[in-house]
Amino acid sequence: MATQNSSSGSREVFASRFTFVAAAIGMAVGTGNIWRFPRVAGEQGGGAFLVALVVANLVWAIPILMSESLLGSRSRLGTVGAFRDFMGRKFAWMGGFMGFVTIGIMFYYSVVCGWAIRYFVYAITGRFESGADTEGIWDGFTTTPWQTILFHAIAIGTVGLIVYRGLKRGFEAILKFAIPLLFVFLVILAIRAMTLSGASEGLRYLFVPDWGSMGDARMWLEAFTQMAFSTGAGWGLYLTYSVYLRRREDFALNATTICAGNLLASLLAGTAVLGTIFALRTQSFAEEAAASGNEGLAFIFFAELFGEMPGGRWFFAPLFFLALAMAGISSLIAMMELATRNVEDMGLPRRRAVPWIVGVAFLAGIPSAISLDFLSNQDFVWGVGLLIGGLFSAVAMMKYGVNRARAELDTVSDFRVTWWWTGLIRIFPAVFVALFGWWIWRTVDEFAPDTWWDPFEPFSLMTMVAQWAALFVVMFALNNVLSRQVSAGPMTPPGGPGTVETRREG
Repeated sequence: MATQNSSSGSREVFASRFTFVAAAIGMAVGTGNIWRFPRVAGEQGGGAFLVALVVANLVWAIPILMSESLLGSRSRLGTVGAFRDFMGRKFAWMGGFMGFVTIGIMFYYSVVCGWAIRYFVYAITGRFESGADTEGIWDGFTTTPWQTILFHAIAIGTVGLIVYRGLKRGFEAILKFAIPLLFVFLVILAIRAMTLSGASEGLRYLFVPDWGSMGDARMWLEAFTQMAFSTGAGWGLYLTYSVYLRRREDFALNATTICAGNLLASLLAGTAVLGTIFALRTQSFAEEAAASGNEGLAFIFFAELFGEMPGGRWFFAPLFFLALAMAGISSLIAMMELATRNVEDMGLPRRRAVPWIVGVAFLAGIPSAISLDFLSNQDFVWGVGLLIGGLFSAVAMMKYGVNRARAELDTVSDFRVTWWWTGLIRIFPAVFVALFGWWIWRTVDEFAPDTWWDPFEPFSLMTMVAQWAALFVVMFALNNVLSRQVSAGPMTPPGGPGTVETRREG
């Protein structure tokens, strides 16, 4: 078994660049690629949105993923320890905040994975015959708590078993086969969609640019939002996987490959979903499906079409929902590994940490399993909170020294890391302010214009602020405890955490 020696002990490493990239793409590719991307891309100008999405990956995702890879690979610790050792003991709370935001997402994301598993079971039993009442199926499932809780338990339990086995016998062994297979499934679904009569209208809707929208600020902000939620930049997941990197890895190439793989998955899913909808229905149906939201698009409108598609009921329906479940599970694995890595850093062995994490995640996910409103609120609050994690990653590079960080990244990268990376990191706070400011404006103006001040309104500004503030207070209060409790890593000063503050250079 390959291991990496550090001051924090012997540690497994990924066997190859392929297995690391496969795991990281699995981290990034989730349910949002399959059900959110097609909807937003079509609404926001098709090809013009894709151009904006590529720019967003270059400006936001790639620089932040590279920052996270440096944080994880150099510290060999989870989010809390990485921020402590890069920035100094007073900043361990930043890693705690980043980690908990992602763990908060894990609680309800397991429920979403359970939905996909349930619909896969529906599909293999032939439930989506022609004329099936898919809205009734959805309502019947989501209003039956024992079912939603059961499939939430199946999802979180399955992931727990994988993470419990560690890197070599667990998630690396699974993901190196599952992620290529996921892409095979998406390719099959995309090819099937393109062979349907009328699918070209869906492809035109997705790919033909409305160049007039290039000057639309909302379209650009939607592209940055889709990128931030889809790539995993700022979640701490890539940081966690980078703990298991070999000593010499091409940080720039890895980050670029992961963003490209994530975008490819989105394009394949968009082709499959929109091509099928336009082939079997009208544009007005497609627009109604897009307006129904993520769950409505996948579980009601798209599910309705399988009974009308040749081979849809018994082959393409199971394939689609299996792909959706695999995409969700691969991301959920990364979320649980993030939690496990941080708990292990605090001295609890994996064999004891994982059962506790699974138990807590199961209990914390029950409110989302029995209430769609609660799930939507948590998605709103912690989904937007991911943007703060991206900001923290950039701030960590500034505190560490952007020139110093660039030199360390450049040493092992075939793609030269030069002024472009340091420049993007330095302007990152301004990009964050623009994107975050837009979200605040949108919350006040669109989501809850009359109740934005009400912390009990699911989509109000104050419900976000209140929950973030509570987390900030808790993490800041626990900063010294977290800093002391996390074990030493290769970057920890010999005298212990915080004995010598990281000096800013560059």
